[in-house]
Amino acid sequence: MTRRERDPLVVGRVIGDVLDSFTKSINLTISYNDREVSNACTLKPSQVVIQPRVDIGGDDLRAFHTLVMVDPDAPSPSW
Repeated sequence: MTRRERDPLVVGRVIGDVLDSFTKSINLTISYNDREVSNACTLKPSQVVIQPRVDIGGDDLRAFHTLVMVDPDAPSPSW
């Protein structure tokens, strides 16, 4: 199994179903109270009362990034 096939975004079918395939250029981690969030991670409302900590790698402070969070369980617009 290649590294790409073990990527949680590929395994969770986010890449392929929700997003087109792409190559990561920096690391990104999101955590709530020191618990790292990944695909299929279930959090209770009481665990997400505070804002998440978002760490975006890279040394270029002139670079800007957009974080988009999606709910894969949300109904499609046609519903």
